[in-house]
Amino acid sequence: MPKRPLHATPASHVEASSQPARTGAPLPDEVTPLLGNRTPRQFMRRYWQKKPLLIRQAIPELAAPLTRDELFELADLDNVESRLITHFRNTWNLEHGPFAPDELPSIKKREWTLLVQGVNLHDERAHALINRFRFIPDARLDDLMISYATDGGGVGPHFDSYDVFLLQVKGKRRWRFGAQRDLSLKPGLPLKVLQNFEPEEDCVLEPGDMLYLPPHIAHDGIAEGECMTCSIGFRAPSAHELTAQFLYHLAEQAGDAPNARGNARYRDPEQPPVDRPAALPALLLERVGAILASIDWNEKDIAKFLGSYLSEPKSNVVFDPPERALNQQKFVERVKKTGLTLDRKTILLYDAKSYFVNGEAEKLSASAKKWLPEFADTRRLEAKRFLTLTADSAMTSLLHEWYRAGWIQTDPSA
Repeated sequence: MPKRPLHATPASHVEASSQPARTGAPLPDEVTPLLGNRTPRQFMRRYWQKKPLLIRQAIPELAAPLTRDELFELADLDNVESRLITHFRNTWNLEHGPFAPDELPSIKKREWTLLVQGVNLHDERAHALINRFRFIPDARLDDLMISYATDGGGVGPHFDSYDVFLLQVKGKRRWRFGAQRDLSLKPGLPLKVLQNFEPEEDCVLEPGDMLYLPPHIAHDGIAEGECMTCSIGFRAPSAHELTAQFLYHLAEQAGDAPNARGNARYRDPEQPPVDRPAALPALLLERVGAILASIDWNEKDIAKFLGSYLSEPKSNVVFDPPERALNQQKFVERVKKTGLTLDRKTILLYDAKSYFVNGEAEKLSASAKKWLPEFADTRRLEAKRFLTLTADSAMTSLLHEWYRAGWIQTDPSA
């Protein structure tokens, strides 16, 4: 039983009427059932990275975005990350996909779980679901994972290093969770299972219910019968990862510049002869120290790094260019009728001076400022809006290039 009151909130069965149709996300000051009849501003101030929140009927009458069979089919694909976790005979086991249908245990067998990552990249229903959470910056949004479990299935008590919304979409799952200082793990297991789990809260989620957990809150979810849970996770790179990637970015930028100082070879014309050849020479330490000390960067370098790094698709992401691509003129004529949408796998970010698409950084020109931020925010360019911009040949050429790469989509039936 809970040791302290749970922050549970009943939610209305009517979505806020002013919710933007094109993104699916509530506005910062819009009251929404998704957050327990709070505004995103209230949620971010009171709960985000601070404390858990249980929301009853966050999305009323919610059905799973994929059926069980559709999820199993997705787990059989080479470009989809999936994991099978079993707890048969009180022993944890972990396998990585893809999984053919006959490689999964029987749905009648207890205590197994299938985790499928990045479902929003492959299914429009899952993509629409994760878009509801775009009141949080895209730069932080990671993916939507679906967990399918048979009765008693789970992944053991654990903690995550990132924020997560746990949205129940089928069946029931019991969650026990709480803040605890002892985060030591059981040794010798293929999973990160807490050694001394001491939950403070206990609740059962039914379809439409949602639990928000900030980083490092210990939790354990156990299926009560067959169930499916959507986990909306967020990127939280470590300081070590950011430092390593940023230094690599700086080295790349220095190497790409013509006649760059970084391209100069190490020289030591004053190096004297030595009688201890294996010892690191003092002159080498001094010169290399000076080279490293001369490295500098500014806010522009940081922005370029973050935009490129955070828009880079995961290694298993594959874009599908059109089989018979339209030439630019026919492409423009089609878009005048259908409009454009960003492909589900495309990440498009921007700041005041640049835009970043799928890991590439480009200058945000004066003409691009008229349409690109809108396209990135809504992930759609309506036909009427596109028509007003077609005089900009740079825009039509760029969008045609993205179309040929599979980064944007038109309506193929038009």
